[in-house]
Amino acid sequence: MSIRGSAVFNRPYRAFLFDMDGTLLNSIAAAERVWSIWAERHGLDVAAFLTTIHGARAIDTIRRQALPGVDPEVEAQWITEAEINDVQGVVAIPGAVDFLKRLPEDQWALVTSAPKALAVRRLQAAGITPPAVLVTAEDVAIGKPNPACYVLGAQRLGVPVQDCLVFEDAGVGIRAGEAAGADVMVVTATHHAPMDTVHPSIERYEQLQVRRDVNGLLCVERTTP
Repeated sequence: MSIRGSAVFNRPYRAFLFDMDGTLLNSIAAAERVWSIWAERHGLDVAAFLTTIHGARAIDTIRRQALPGVDPEVEAQWITEAEINDVQGVVAIPGAVDFLKRLPEDQWALVTSAPKALAVRRLQAAGITPPAVLVTAEDVAIGKPNPACYVLGAQRLGVPVQDCLVFEDAGVGIRAGEAAGADVMVVTATHHAPMDTVHPSIERYEQLQVRRDVNGLLCVERTTP
């Protein structure tokens, strides 16, 4: 296990903003089962297509295919319903549940590309209590890598997004956090290959400890070399 980089450690933050899939929980198997069916139905190269789905809203993924005669909203609804019905194998990233329990509920938010119904379903399947502040696909007009979702998450917590630490796993989400002006921590638990990133990274949350300073700000510290 490793933690790369050091810029975010022992720095005070007003709040933490978490992506969901690949960051707090692993839903890859379930998502790829559903998207494989969809891709086969539309004659796509399944293996190549699956590398493009992670971190983005379903409707944005479908629109990028520019398939003739396809209604992205109808297809995205089919994807959502299928994913809600398939949460087999959805589990929390190691240490995530305990890490979240140590955070004050008014100092963290979930910012996901998933629709709200799917987000709640997957969180429950992974044993994670949905937070008080939840930003989902329905809350923004443009999904990641546009920064609007992270800006909105910070606004709902009542803090500037520049004073937040974003936890992400996917390239589109990392770019959204960067564009919002927030610091970024990359979670690599579901990565099959090393990610080349300038940001600090962790494999699992046991590598982090969180403390609250005298001003009520959150700081993350290393627990392993």
